[in-house]
Amino acid sequence: MFENLSERLERSFKLLKGQGKITEINVAETLKDVRRALLDADVNYKVAKQFTDTVKTKALGRDVLNAVKPNEMMVKIVHDELTELMGGETAQINVQGQPAVILMSGLQGSGKTTFSGKLARKLKSEKAKRPLLVACDVYRPAAIDQLKVLGEQIEVPVYTEEGNRNPVEIASNAIQYARQNHFDLVIVDTAGRLAVDEEMMDEIEAIKKAVKPQETLFVVDAMTGQDAVNTAKEFNDRLDFDGVVLTKLDGDTRGGAALSIRTVVTKPIKFVGTGEKLDALDYFHPARMADRILGMGDIVSLVEKAQKAIDEKEARELQKKIAKNQFNLEDFMAQIQQIKKMGNIKDLASMIPGVGKMIKDIDIDDNAFKGVEAIISSMTRYERQHPEIINGSRRQRIAKGSGTTVQEVNRLLKQFDDTRKMMKAATSMKNPMKMMRQMRRR
Repeated sequence: MFENLSERLERSFKLLKGQGKITEINVAETLKDVRRALLDADVNYKVAKQFTDTVKTKALGRDVLNAVKPNEMMVKIVHDELTELMGGETAQINVQGQPAVILMSGLQGSGKTTFSGKLARKLKSEKAKRPLLVACDVYRPAAIDQLKVLGEQIEVPVYTEEGNRNPVEIASNAIQYARQNHFDLVIVDTAGRLAVDEEMMDEIEAIKKAVKPQETLFVVDAMTGQDAVNTAKEFNDRLDFDGVVLTKLDGDTRGGAALSIRTVVTKPIKFVGTGEKLDALDYFHPARMADRILGMGDIVSLVEKAQKAIDEKEARELQKKIAKNQFNLEDFMAQIQQIKKMGNIKDLASMIPGVGKMIKDIDIDDNAFKGVEAIISSMTRYERQHPEIINGSRRQRIAKGSGTTVQEVNRLLKQFDDTRKMMKAATSMKNPMKMMRQMRRR
């Protein structure tokens, strides 16, 4: 995400590289390029101008330490201002109430229904909530069926009223049903239109008045850029919503919506959708997003994803096996499955500082491990547990069974052997220099 903006900002900061100090002339030149980068990223013009004016004031008013280079100081100032521009602190969602009610709003196609399912799954898992999904989109063909399918996948009930075409009545009845059946969270999925219209606004205003939600969220497709910001303003003027949800952020190479929307509607971005899978939903962290925009990676989010995907007990058992040199191909396959649970491979790799830039032109899809999985699956259980027994004839059989070549099987076994040696060295040697020497000898 934001690849284009990240690249442009990096070029802008190079204008200060090699400069002895920050001056009004070189700052003006740098920020002129930064402003162009923001405008090309579809950031609102007033927001871009206000942003660069603030950065200029802070840059010229700050003494640069001898140990800090001018371009590094500028990166720090821009990082802090980007964080502030996107809201500063991570915004929380209010789920207090019996039941707590969350109302969805947005245009058709913004991803409201999918987000409703993702949010129910997230709050059920992380906050031990008992959610009820409510289908109030009585206009779009198959909208109710879509919500039912999502409900089945995440094991959350869906409240519907077949034949009732009054969404206000459906929403009100759903709240009563939730109270009677001890649901402590109600997520109301409403209808959208292809464009903002009076009828749509009147209807959602009426639903909000009827259910008195703790949270009203505006869901918008991040890839629509400035259009997303304009639509958010129209909705906020009528609904006074509590927060924004940016969907499809993983496909947004520009970043205009994320960088403009907070300033224009003065409401925080609370969630971002980062993929099609039901677990591809994150809280929006302004500082972490600023890190990613400036090519600094996002190690904190990567660690959080790993903690959710990896079972602690399994991790401890695995560490013991590595220490005893008992790590085998079954363990290797299990680790691949854990990595896949964490999300899109390229997106994960881009969270590591410096890696995002290296892989920006490399296509890494979710099938990256497909060949490896096919090869390991074509082995017998004994072969997976004792890979050292895999001789020439076994390799030929495995290649044939997996639809690959003997060379690919050889390459995998070599990579696995190298990985096992490195893991063993990392766990058994306390002296890091000694470990590096050992690895070089291999």
